[in-house]
Amino acid sequence: MKAIRLFAFLLVLLGLGQAQAQLNIEIIGGAGKQFPIAIVPFRNENTLPLSVSQVVRDDLARSGVFRMVDTTGVSPLPSEPSEINYPDWRSRAADAIVIGAVRPVANGRLEISFRVMDALKQTQVTALSVTKSTAELRAAAHQIADAIYEALTGAKGVFSTRIVYVVKQGRRYDLQVSDADGFGAQTVLSSNEPLMSPTWSPDGTHVAYVSFENKRPIVVTQNLSTGTRRVVAQFRGNNSAPTWSPDGKSLAVALSRDSISQLYLLSASGGEPVRLTNSGSIDTEPIFSPDGKWIAFVSDRGGSPQIYRIPVTGGDAQRLTFNGSYNVSPDWSADGKNITFIQRESGKFRVAILELDTNQTQVLTDSSLDESPSFAPNGRLIMYATQVGGRGVLAVVSADGRWKYRLTNSVTGDIREPAWGPLPKN
Repeated sequence: MKAIRLFAFLLVLLGLGQAQAQLNIEIIGGAGKQFPIAIVPFRNENTLPLSVSQVVRDDLARSGVFRMVDTTGVSPLPSEPSEINYPDWRSRAADAIVIGAVRPVANGRLEISFRVMDALKQTQVTALSVTKSTAELRAAAHQIADAIYEALTGAKGVFSTRIVYVVKQGRRYDLQVSDADGFGAQTVLSSNEPLMSPTWSPDGTHVAYVSFENKRPIVVTQNLSTGTRRVVAQFRGNNSAPTWSPDGKSLAVALSRDSISQLYLLSASGGEPVRLTNSGSIDTEPIFSPDGKWIAFVSDRGGSPQIYRIPVTGGDAQRLTFNGSYNVSPDWSADGKNITFIQRESGKFRVAILELDTNQTQVLTDSSLDESPSFAPNGRLIMYATQVGGRGVLAVVSADGRWKYRLTNSVTGDIREPAWGPLPKN
């Protein structure tokens, strides 16, 4: 797993674009109370190569917040508010009903409209119309699911976001980007040398990662649209663990150019780094707070790997984790209130979450080899890598630990080191 590999790698150093199969979703954990919602098949979508309403249904079900109400036997299926038989839907225990329709517009494009109706009050909750090409139907469905999620929960939906991760097959490492549900996976870089620690720029246009293509670790940024790559850190020793500042202008990295691994800041375009820590111990895995004022990181300065934070301007470090003798791989929630990380307990590596205001820690998973937790941009879900049947897969757990699902690859290989991308820009 990443945490073990990274610390082992540091200690050793101190001593010395092709489409891929989609990820398949498997629900592995229940949830608490769920909101019952009926997603009615959209009018005219049976003429399309993709069922928009089914993708919306899958998105909302995957969130763990909603329970899908069966629409079987409803006739005729409503697509307008005047066509809804509310007593029928209430008998099915639906609290909300989603209806919609598809119609062709100019230039071969499609207008997809929907409404969310309150089954109790018999009033409209929200509505939206999007115009897309046939090739963009899945993106339209994700956009609709986001709108429904936000209207009914008050939180931003994350169905239109993307994820980045590494797939290892034999000697080959593929850096891949896909939709958050695992569809549309594309390889942005393949290498016979390790690729590690991918991380998103705040605007979602670039990723930074560690590459061993030159037989030693260097930090690279890559434009996802053009494929243009820039080496931003190739100093003597170890260059690792990049993370973007919230404004996208800087990177924090771990370098051993001057001594043991320490934290540095450098411009996202490269240049001379500014040293942040001088601990005499291993400092690594930095992550910026959402407001850009702090950097959380991992250090063994107290005798074992623990999570600390330091002002981005430098200064004294404050220890954050005290439960357990091994806490690594922090990621900050978008609201700045929580940090997720990997905690080792009784030889098992599990995803945990720390509430900063109360200093309360909760272990969220019951597996044994978890790594690389990454918050969804709404803070409601956490993606991580784990092992099932000896293979690396991706998994997601809700921030309260009540809901879990896995994204498994249909091809042979280990999936590892995921990072959840930002909300798309409208």
